[in-house]
Amino acid sequence: MKPPLRIAILEADTPPDDIVARYGKYGKVFRTLLEKAADELGEPGFSKDSLELSAYDVVTEQEYPDLDGVDAVLISGSKHNSFDNDPWILKLVEFTEKLLKQDRIRVIGVCFGHQIIGRAAGVKVGRSEGGWEVAVLPVELTEKGKEIFKQDTLSIHQMHRDVVFEYPEGVEALGGSPRCLVQGMYKKGRFISVQGHPEFTEAIVSYLVTMRNKQGIFNTEEAKDALDRVGNHHDGVAIAKAFLRFLLED
Repeated sequence: MKPPLRIAILEADTPPDDIVARYGKYGKVFRTLLEKAADELGEPGFSKDSLELSAYDVVTEQEYPDLDGVDAVLISGSKHNSFDNDPWILKLVEFTEKLLKQDRIRVIGVCFGHQIIGRAAGVKVGRSEGGWEVAVLPVELTEKGKEIFKQDTLSIHQMHRDVVFEYPEGVEALGGSPRCLVQGMYKKGRFISVQGHPEFTEAIVSYLVTMRNKQGIFNTEEAKDALDRVGNHHDGVAIAKAFLRFLLED
């Protein structure tokens, strides 16, 4: 795939108002990450100016891109359940199934988006018996994962208790963790996905953990444990570089 890379970001959620005020909606949060990754990729002639990014609200507005006008689709994370059957979720699954049946437009999935790809590919997604993964945690990479991310270890912000339970047929495993065996999926020329949040930052995750502690979603011990790790090294840019290399590969 040659630049410019026309990437449609499907916003499957809207962040809390305070996050939107400081960092924007998820389209802008991903723009910040992808532009930084593009400038640091090291590909001759490739920079943030090589990206044409657009964003679509698939929850409230249920807007989708014209597929003739994009080269890739990125499905964001969400507080919603990927296994629910709300009309907008079923519409997103149907759209993703359509993407997986063609071979020009490539797909990137993040957290909820990773699970939507799994669901659209026909495997089980649902609540993990292992519970929540929150803040920066290590992912044990497979040999393919080391090749894709160009490093031997990976640390990534997490914010989930739902998982993809198995790998779809023909899909390569990128890594796993004790609470989530399917942390990343790859199918050459078709899609790449991660269960974690490369777009998240220490500030965003700190806000979300504190908010969810007040809401009773995380107890005080869980919140403290997450906040103790929230400032640890996070490989978000390295993951975003892998996304871009995936789009650029033949």
